[in-house]
Amino acid sequence: MSLAKQISQWICTQVENAGAKGITFGLSGGVDSACIAALAKDAPGLETLAVLMPCHSAAIDAEYAHQVAETFDLETLTVDLTPVYDAFITALPPSTSRMAQANLKPRLRMSTLYYIANVRNYLVVGTSNKSEWLVGYFTKQGDSSVDILPIADLYKREVYDLARELGVPQPIIDRAPTAGLWAGQTDEEEMGLTYDTLERALLTLTVGGDYVSQEKLDKVRHMMTTSAHKRVLPPMFVKEADA
Repeated sequence: MSLAKQISQWICTQVENAGAKGITFGLSGGVDSACIAALAKDAPGLETLAVLMPCHSAAIDAEYAHQVAETFDLETLTVDLTPVYDAFITALPPSTSRMAQANLKPRLRMSTLYYIANVRNYLVVGTSNKSEWLVGYFTKQGDSSVDILPIADLYKREVYDLARELGVPQPIIDRAPTAGLWAGQTDEEEMGLTYDTLERALLTLTVGGDYVSQEKLDKVRHMMTTSAHKRVLPPMFVKEADA
């Protein structure tokens, strides 16, 4: 059985076990969400809703997202979060932190997806891959707050392989990965590493070897350590039993 079939069947099993009717996910126009779209389409009888959630987003993002939806014949819904985001920013104390402001976007998207999931009795599907997950390249309580993670055990290079197998349109495979947090933002520039270097460092740390410089290895190890809190439930104080 192909990897794609295994993942599609796994998604169906998760939905069935949860007593849900289907799935919903954010369709960004990137390769990760495009793979989720294709996997969902390959899952027989699964209700699927792909949600476009522009928020001061580049027009090309919607163009790519619609191309994916048309390719895999998916139902879509567009929820423009721009006015919500602007109102939120206006209500909050002023800040010069671009990241604090940008992280509101995935958290608004999370709220939107869970609203839809509640209404339809769907599961929210995450689009994070293994390369991003291991170093915390996601927004806590944003794009990490999901019900299932179908491709979180696939490195980015494996996602690209899967995308080609599933027939994801080539322009989406070719575009530079971006979280769309601000104009011109790219994943690799923000991380300060190419995905190739990141994955060679992760390979060194997990199976051994000498695939990257010590400087890059230390950087990735630091990213993994400082983001560990993003991959676990919040720590809970447990009171001691009375003597």
